Amino acid sequence: MDSARSWPAALGALLLALAPHLAAARDPALHFDITQGANQNYFLRDGKVAAHLVLRSGLLPRILVAFPAGNSGVGLWFGRQSTPVPWMIESAPAAITTRDAAGRPLFGIVFEVGSTAATLLPQQAVLSSVRVLRDYQSNGAMPTAVAARSSLSGQVLSWSRNRLDGAAGYRLTLEVLDGTLAVDGSIRAGADRRIRLRVTAASGERPLTPIAEPNLLNGQQAPDRGAEQALTFLSYQQKFLAGSWRFDTYFGRDTLMSLQLLMPVLAPDALEAGLRSVLARLAPDGEVAHEEAIGEFAILEHQRHDGTSSDAPIYDYGMIDGNYLLAPVVAAYLLDHPQGRLRARGFLAQRLAIDGQAGTSAGAALVRNLRLVAANARAFAVDPRYEHLLALKSGRATGEWRDSADGLGGGRYPYDVNAVLMPAALAATARLVRSGLLDGVLSAVDRAALGHVGADADVWRRAATDLFTVTLDNARARGAVSSYAGELKVPSTAALTALGASAVSFHAIALDAAGRPVPIVNSDEGFELLFAMPEPSLLDRAVRSVIQPFPLGLLTDVGMLVANPVFADADLKRRFTNHAYHGTVVWSWQQALFASGLERQLRRADLPQPVRVRLLSAQQSLWRVIRATAAWRSSELWSWTIQANRYQVAPFGSNAEDADEANAAQLWSTVYLAAKGDIIRSAALPQAWRAPPALPGH
Repeated sequence: MDSARSWPAALGALLLALAPHLAAARDPALHFDITQGANQNYFLRDGKVAAHLVLRSGLLPRILVAFPAGNSGVGLWFGRQSTPVPWMIESAPAAITTRDAAGRPLFGIVFEVGSTAATLLPQQAVLSSVRVLRDYQSNGAMPTAVAARSSLSGQVLSWSRNRLDGAAGYRLTLEVLDGTLAVDGSIRAGADRRIRLRVTAASGERPLTPIAEPNLLNGQQAPDRGAEQALTFLSYQQKFLAGSWRFDTYFGRDTLMSLQLLMPVLAPDALEAGLRSVLARLAPDGEVAHEEAIGEFAILEHQRHDGTSSDAPIYDYGMIDGNYLLAPVVAAYLLDHPQGRLRARGFLAQRLAIDGQAGTSAGAALVRNLRLVAANARAFAVDPRYEHLLALKSGRATGEWRDSADGLGGGRYPYDVNAVLMPAALAATARLVRSGLLDGVLSAVDRAALGHVGADADVWRRAATDLFTVTLDNARARGAVSSYAGELKVPSTAALTALGASAVSFHAIALDAAGRPVPIVNSDEGFELLFAMPEPSLLDRAVRSVIQPFPLGLLTDVGMLVANPVFADADLKRRFTNHAYHGTVVWSWQQALFASGLERQLRRADLPQPVRVRLLSAQQSLWRVIRATAAWRSSELWSWTIQANRYQVAPFGSNAEDADEANAAQLWSTVYLAAKGDIIRSAALPQAWRAPPALPGH
């Protein structure tokens, strides 16, 4: 009798445990393609297979497949051609499950591709972690331990190997369907002057569990199927992927910024999955993990550091900005979001699990981060000097989203982290403590440590921003704009007209080690628009510094640049070019950040009419260039060229001088789903606008 009564409960528990897997099985296959410059990108998610195929045409052709499972991939680089080689997809990628020599499953894709090249000579195959593949793409080197030998049989050329710890590994196979395969591995065109290949690519890494499309968005998103597809491919119950092909795994900062910007349109289950992924990876002291080494890259790191072949994940805590994003994002969800308020206590009580191991509660983990925020704020709050600001970690040249060697122009104290994110984190901490949601996990010691965060937030807001202010008189600014435009051979008329007889004032991208501003005009004012509530005059100045035409501000016909060294010295100008990863280039998400921030500020009821009108004009100007480059919206970044005095989009990575290669699908570039540019408010009806939701501490 008791046994019979237990069956419904047992069945219910089983169905609940299997729900994510059943949802994934019901989810229809996702497939889409994006062509950007020399790269043809094909994305597929079908059952246990998620894969991104990149066919690179040109003088250095390449076939590469990246798998979110284990952040793994396989790639084949061919020798240099005398004329550009085009690839033509003949049969779209299809999901397969195959077996390795030991009978273990490998999950991958098969596709057919053609080319009009006379000869293709495979130069190097790399089968390993995507991080190994991206390093090989950058510098042509890889660890000798991961080298795979080729095997030739008839018309089939293949590479396969186990993972370094003996687990199921990787396979790449080329079957020549049209043409001939020589004993030296070269592939020659057939009588029809064509080469056609059937390619199989597979990985033995453990598949991730997709977030099914019905559980990802809430139906309020802007109509943008391309962004939806990219977001869907990058979304899993274990984590959101930062971008593909190069970042097919967790990045803390990217996850948090994307959750904040997508919050109006994400379903609660997806929001909570993202927050759990960050909380589960916190360091013992509460630091937010930036990136993770998993799969074979984790093995390589363990072999290097401790001599083992463990595949236990290794987390990088070298960045500092994520530490101060967590509290504002959590507060926005649990305190301001309608569904978040209803689910707050249940979410904070959840036990965090990573790699199947349940750990502490989400609430207890969050408190660790709040304690870190409070502790790191005290020195400046007590004595607001630049030496007490948040600096990059010792020995590092990077520490926030501009994470290339020259991203901050040699600065040590980033503007965004110090002037915006720290005060926002302090204020959010104060709100979370006052809400009572953390009462069950806050000890008396915790309360004492967090007792001063509200007052500290006021000091940081008031004192930190001023340290970054740069002001130039009109004559100096006019001379700099004219000179720089001449160096770049770009138009200057619009910029000089916008400058008029005014002085120039903006926030430096960072302070150097001696506390001197690094005078790079930058897009990080967007953080202030989204996370702060500046005085109207300061808001007006911040928006103007960005929206003015390049090379005075950041606006071009192909988008809003992220940096402009017009007022910097010659050395910085050489480092901040349109070939630099964080130079005079367009990052898609920074435009969305600024657009969302403008929309938020325009809901204010305290703006003088002239300021409101200028913000509306800025909004219209920004959305004009966003719409003009809509085809590039979901990519990571792009560059530009000048033709007939007009800016033209140039794919980043297509020029030999470009520092790296851009991702075709980037998580935080999908946030236009929540930034609805068709809703541009009328300056004639300011009384109809409601004040924005209160930010932490406001």
